[in-house]
Amino acid sequence: LEGGWRLSIDSTLAGTGLEDTLGLAAGQTPAVTPDGGPEQWVGPYRLLERLGSGGMGEVWLAEQSEPRRKVALKLIKAGMDTREVVARFESERQALALMDHPAIARVFDGGSTPEGRPYFVMEYVAGVPITEHCDTQRLSTFERLQLFVEVCEGVQHAHQKAIIHRDLKPSNVLVSVVDGKACPKIIDFGIAKATGYALTEKTLFTLVGAIIGTPAYMSPEQADASGQDIDTRTDVYSLGVVLYQVLTGDLPFGSDDLRSSSLEELRRKLKEVEPPRPSTRLSTLGDAAGEAARNRKTDPGALRHQLRGDLDAITMKALEKERNRRYPTANELALDIGRYLRHEAVVARAPSVAYRARKYLRRHRLGVGLAGGLAALLIAFAISMAFQARRIALERDRANSEREASEKVSAFLANMLGSVNPEELGKTLWTDLRERAAAARRKSGATEEEVSASLASLDKALAGVSSTQTGLNLLDQQVLARAGKTITTEMAGEPRIAGRLEDTLGRTYLLLGLLPQAEAHLKAAVDIRTRAFGADSPDTLKSMRFLGMVYGRQGKYPEAEKISRESLETLRRTLGSEHPDTLGAMQALGIVYYWEQRYELSEKLLRESLEGRRRVLGPDHPETRRVYIALGMVLSELKRYPEAEKMLLERVEFDRKAGTSDEPDAIGTVMNLAICYEQQGRFAESRKLQEEVLARFQKRLGPDHPDTVYAMINIASTYRSERLFPEAEAAYRETLEATRRVLGPEHPETLKTMSDLADVEANLGKNREAEALYRRALEGRRRVLGPEAVPTLNVMNGLAGVLLALGDAPGAQSLLEDAVKIERRVLPADHTLLLSSLTDLARVRSARGQHADAAALASEAIAGYARGKDVEGTASARLALGRALTGLARYPEAEPELLGAEKGLAGSKDPVYPQTLDALAAMYQKWERTDPGKGHAAQAAAWKARASAR
Repeated sequence: LEGGWRLSIDSTLAGTGLEDTLGLAAGQTPAVTPDGGPEQWVGPYRLLERLGSGGMGEVWLAEQSEPRRKVALKLIKAGMDTREVVARFESERQALALMDHPAIARVFDGGSTPEGRPYFVMEYVAGVPITEHCDTQRLSTFERLQLFVEVCEGVQHAHQKAIIHRDLKPSNVLVSVVDGKACPKIIDFGIAKATGYALTEKTLFTLVGAIIGTPAYMSPEQADASGQDIDTRTDVYSLGVVLYQVLTGDLPFGSDDLRSSSLEELRRKLKEVEPPRPSTRLSTLGDAAGEAARNRKTDPGALRHQLRGDLDAITMKALEKERNRRYPTANELALDIGRYLRHEAVVARAPSVAYRARKYLRRHRLGVGLAGGLAALLIAFAISMAFQARRIALERDRANSEREASEKVSAFLANMLGSVNPEELGKTLWTDLRERAAAARRKSGATEEEVSASLASLDKALAGVSSTQTGLNLLDQQVLARAGKTITTEMAGEPRIAGRLEDTLGRTYLLLGLLPQAEAHLKAAVDIRTRAFGADSPDTLKSMRFLGMVYGRQGKYPEAEKISRESLETLRRTLGSEHPDTLGAMQALGIVYYWEQRYELSEKLLRESLEGRRRVLGPDHPETRRVYIALGMVLSELKRYPEAEKMLLERVEFDRKAGTSDEPDAIGTVMNLAICYEQQGRFAESRKLQEEVLARFQKRLGPDHPDTVYAMINIASTYRSERLFPEAEAAYRETLEATRRVLGPEHPETLKTMSDLADVEANLGKNREAEALYRRALEGRRRVLGPEAVPTLNVMNGLAGVLLALGDAPGAQSLLEDAVKIERRVLPADHTLLLSSLTDLARVRSARGQHADAAALASEAIAGYARGKDVEGTASARLALGRALTGLARYPEAEPELLGAEKGLAGSKDPVYPQTLDALAAMYQKWERTDPGKGHAAQAAAWKARASAR
């Protein structure tokens, strides 16, 4: 038994157990099949290679055909399907099936082989153990802790599902890098235990005294002979061991200690011997301490200093022998690490006054040191105003005048928070920094020439740093976040004030482009106001409206539409259609419809809002003029350019006269005007405005504000529309990186940028790159927007074009037929997307010799275009019809269609135009062969010459 125990320890330390093998580790030998024979399948899964093998089972890398993906397939070994093993296997499958969290590997399927060997299929994690990832990437202590918090959140999710892992260790936490972000995944719930119900009615283990888990990471109670009296805190202990290793590179009890210990000795150590603190352990590692420090981009002394204090305390609290003294949950451990990362006092340490004072100074040293106390002054003012508001509110029953005073104080505080300007704060910081640097140099005896040289060096060092972004970060962390905490702690009994301040903070964060914070505060405002005043309260509905705008800016269109529609319907019923709040809700829902590309519905609501505001507020009221921005953009999308341009120019002039041209709304109007110019082909005017807008947004809002990113998108779009594809490619690649960083990889604008880049790559002849981008965009849009959304269908069309260019006409046809089927069901008969799809499908069918079907589809598209004014769309459809008729040898009918297409596209840069010239030349050549001597040969030569001259 002891020999087996030591073998288990050695296996754990070497990282070679079955539990380590859901990701393919270095040195593993691939196999072909379980039996070493020809290719085999388990159900619908083709086995590719063995990832690992243990006592009871083996894990395979397998391929699933539908959907096509790599999976990990866990299979009980032949002859090992005893009752206990099957029970444990079933337990793991059920544990995984209960959970749905990004940090936990998902289970997809399960079953049995024809021989009766159970298997289940789970997510394949192509990662490495968390410790290996941290060391290979040389992550700093701060970065390691951020990653570890995500692991704690996954464990917490398992605990909430009443599952205890019981074998948490680095090799069961694999990290892979997806889109540049490290993503941890917890694997191997093979010995998981249910806390609230049985995972399976079968007996898992029948041997008395059997040890379940990995000794190096096992809690004292889990190492007990019975092993039965354990709860979620055993996983907290294991997390503490993993944290210890992540921080120091070694285990609490060294590897040599574990190898030399008997079972009873190891049990005794776990129960009685206190491991050294992480900082102490580091000082005993010798040369290994240097390697550990290098892997954390620091030196041993600095690393010991980092660990000493808070991190020692956090780790040792997780490793307490008495579980009642540990963190009660994995979430509490994560929260304490979060406090450390934010330089706040941690729960694991005694809260002395001196300790809390040090933490306060640590948190506020940037504001105090660089801005001369500006941030601290704002914080103190916000807190004092909050306390004053609370004091007045508590006494409001004494007199109505005091109630009015409370309202004035809360309004004053709301206005203060809502009027903050990161650009001005950033400028103040930069100016203060330069003045302090100059004063320090003069105090040291430097000459004015030396002072100037020092300032020049400082300016050079800060040249790539945005003062606005620095101001924004300071504003968020040192002012707004502090105000939010004050509301939570001091205003709980004052819903009127708390609701107003939460609403103001949410709107402020929305203006600053910090959308997660905006969502949190506006949700809080809606909740507070609903509980205090009811769901029909005007204040509640106003917070709902702005929450809907936040959802829309995040790309959560279904949520945005739902809450915006509910708000509008309630306001119509309670306040009437002419109330300013109702008119504002109309505008909000109209903007959501614009985001969803439902332009006709958007125009209807925006016009209703505009006319109502003109009547109620007056034509020159700022709220009336605000509708011009959105309505102008909608009209531009509907190709009603004169109306759109007139409306946007009126708004620009209004801002000029009002002196508000530097406000974000005003800059946004200019951006929309530039888009309108681009859509009309006025590229030089558009690009000039777009570059101006980008510079103004970067200065006013910072480089990481969503509006700044949208300006980048629009510049790339202008290059693409102008067919300057090399410039467009570079711009889109930079923009795609920015959208992923600022908006998120799943945001609709990120997916649209990916799709637009695919179109650019296709136009550059890089069809393989285009195909890959289109497929990723299509997968993302189906997941985020749904399979029937217009943007999703647009990507299907683009991908079909690339497949046709790659010679995969059947694939292109299948994709377009699917798109047309959906579009006929969800779109009007004259919708431009449906007509474009019909045209593309006609083109593909002609390419495959299905000319009669192609002619019918193209004719349907032409009839649909006849109801609108899309000249280029009509010309493309006529080209498709002309080609189909040429294929049917109906040349007299094909001729007017092709000539009409040429006329419609003449003078444009549309890539379809050269195809039209080629189609005319080919048609006349074929006509000459069937009906010679009628001048068709000359016509063919003339069109061929025109095509060659381009």
